[in-house]
Formats: sequence, C-alpha cells, structure tokens
Amino acid sequence: MPPPASIRLVAVIVSFNRCEHLKQGIAAVLDEPVAGLVVVDNGSTDGSREWLASLDEPRLEVVTPERNLGGAGGFELGFKVALETFQADWLVCFDDDARPAPDALRAFMEQDLGDIDGAAAAVYYPDGGICEMNRPSWNPFWHGRLLWRTLLGTLTGRAREGFHLADRHYVEGKPLEIDSSSFVGCFIRAEAVERIGLPRGELFIYGDDVIYTLSLRKAGGRHVFLPHVRFVHDCSADLRGTARITPLWKAFYAYRNGLVMYRIAAGGWFPLVVPVKMLSWLWAARHYPQKRRYLRLCGEAFRDGLRRHPGCSHDDLTRRYP
Repeated sequence: MPPPASIRLVAVIVSFNRCEHLKQGIAAVLDEPVAGLVVVDNGSTDGSREWLASLDEPRLEVVTPERNLGGAGGFELGFKVALETFQADWLVCFDDDARPAPDALRAFMEQDLGDIDGAAAAVYYPDGGICEMNRPSWNPFWHGRLLWRTLLGTLTGRAREGFHLADRHYVEGKPLEIDSSSFVGCFIRAEAVERIGLPRGELFIYGDDVIYTLSLRKAGGRHVFLPHVRFVHDCSADLRGTARITPLWKAFYAYRNGLVMYRIAAGGWFPLVVPVKMLSWLWAARHYPQKRRYLRLCGEAFRDGLRRHPGCSHDDLTRRYP
C-alpha cells in the first residue's frame, strides 16, 4: 500500500534514560511513512546517546541539549527543530516509553483532517487497558453540565469521571471534540503552532501538555479524539492513589503549573479556584514527614504561579527540595 503523500508528518520524542523503550519507539515511527523524526535526548547516561549516534537514518534528527530541559523544554525544542528541519505540516509527540501501534501514523495521515488543528490518539497500556494518565478530557469550566457533574463527583471521589472521556468513547470509533489531552500521541498542525507558539519550556514537567492543548482550544482551534489511532504507553505505573509526590521538588512543578493551568481553564472562576487548591495543598502536608519544608515549597509554588513567574532554576530547586 503506497504511503499517504499529502501530509508531512514529523514525530517528536523526548527521552531520558530509557534506551530500550526508545529503541522500540524509534523503530515504530520509522516503520511508518513519516517525513522525519526528532529525538531530544535530555542528558541520558544509560547509553542512549551513543546508540543514537550510531544510527544512519536520513529521517532522524537527534538533538542533545547541554542540560536536562525536562519534558516541557524538550518538546519546546523538539517542535522548533521539527518545523525548521523537516518543514512539517503536522507534528506528533510522545514520551520515550510510548510508541505508535502498527499503522497508527498511517491511519492518522489517511484521516480527513479538514479544519482540525489538533488530535489525540487512544493510548493503551501494553496489556490493552486504557492508560488513565493519557485519557483526554473536556474543560468543565467551559461546559456547565460537566461542571456540575464534576462538582457532584467530588462528593463521591469520582470528580475525574465528570470531565474525562468514558471507556465507551474508545470503542464507538467516531472522532470526538475535546478540550485537552496529554503529549502522548498528540498531533498538532504546524499552522496551529505558528498561531499559539511553542510549548512553554519553562514549565519543565507536569501540565505543559494540558496547558498547551487548552491554549489551542482557547485560541479557537479544534482538538479531537481519534479512537482508531492507537498508541501504547509502557509506563511503569500511573499516579492514581499516590498521596505524596516524590522527590519533593516535583511537587513545586505540579502546584505552580497547576495554577497556570487553572488560570486558563477557569477564566473568571480562577479567584474561587485558588483558595480551594491552596487548601488542598495544605491538607496534603500530613503525608510529608518534613512538613515545614513542604509548606515552604507550597508558598513558593503559590507565589510563582500567581505571579506567572518561572521561579528559581531547576538546579536550585532540586538542591533545596531533594
């Protein structure tokens, strides 16, 4: 079957110390009719860089920044290189422990994309279960019915179900309008990147994907879920049931970036959301043995999130909150 000729699709992978997973992802991409593949290696020490340097593949561009940029910085750099090097029409991005299922990228390229600006694949664990951390969602603040359903769900511990896609959406087979998705199996039209800019590298980790796709929707772009385009995410575990974020410095990014995300999502409701989130952080202090250090971190995250300030350097953060 000849490859689709009308779309220049370029894949972007951000990698750090997952060489064996990375090998699977690269093989899966290069087995498809993509125009290019950009791999951003964030300072791996497990042999990934040496293995990447040994490859002789004209469609592969390896980028090795001088320091670890985090997932957000890696995707910012990867998007930029993909657009400049391969003149992409579309980008698809994912982590190094994820990969497209066989013919997934071809299926996307054969899709009638029309006026779609972004798309999310259906992401599964290797055992076939739906990957929860990559389940697309709607913004409840933009949909009154979903907002009430989410609020009611908080009373039963099922708030997440109020605004995330249900299992049935994965089997119905129809494209579905959504508001946000993760950067695993996320497709973005190059023209949309020109309109809303690159991902925000200063976020480092956590929430950069939701912030980016919400920004796309807020700018008037269409973002859809394509259940027939499948990805596999071979992550060791998701975060359900985790009461404490470790190492502690990761909590800073989760909380600060959460405020950035809620500012976009909640709009005029944001002043009401802030005290609720702050109280939830304070309540979580009971799970941390070094409560004073945790509370100091919360204060910094709260300050920088409200000021829209990137805060201290990553090296300083990891030194003070190991």
